[in-house]
Amino acid sequence: MKEFWDSRYKSEDYAYGKEPNVFFADQIGNIPPGKLLLPCEGEGRNAVFAAALGWEVDAVDFSESGREKALTFAKKSDVNFKYYINKIEEYKAPTEFYDAIGLVYAHFHKQNRNKIHTELIKFLKPGGWIILEAFSKKQIPYNSGGPKDLDMLYDVNDLKQDFGSFKKVIQQELLVELDEGEFHRGKAMVVRYVGRKA
Repeated sequence: MKEFWDSRYKSEDYAYGKEPNVFFADQIGNIPPGKLLLPCEGEGRNAVFAAALGWEVDAVDFSESGREKALTFAKKSDVNFKYYINKIEEYKAPTEFYDAIGLVYAHFHKQNRNKIHTELIKFLKPGGWIILEAFSKKQIPYNSGGPKDLDMLYDVNDLKQDFGSFKKVIQQELLVELDEGEFHRGKAMVVRYVGRKA
């Protein structure tokens, strides 16, 4: 898997573009800046955007080529953030450390999803935010991106299970038009979630 992502990010072009995910950008802009964790951050498009808003960003991914491009992008954008090479299930942070966590197309297999989300919740302060956009299980017929394995895709019930203790702000499944670089383009079925930790 690491080899796949290193290969995808080795191209000079940014696989998912340089603009942030639209939903993430809309939501993070409504929250006073603090400490932000971005798992599976790839080439840094969301980290650069959030850092420019004043967030103190920790990005995590296991791709060395993704990290290299992200930090180059940050330097050219005159922002700074930390970027850790790690599998997110092995990443360690203090309990109740972050003000927000952005999960942008951070797909985990159903055998591990709840466990990983539960660990991430521990890193979040009371009153902290989860912002999530991911491909829906109804994405399979579309060729606009995402895993072609149902066990890697999400539905609203998965989010209810994982974030059931949160105060739900947004929870929806909808058809959108993606325009995020070469690999996220066209009509797509996604799930979106914003919740606040009790």
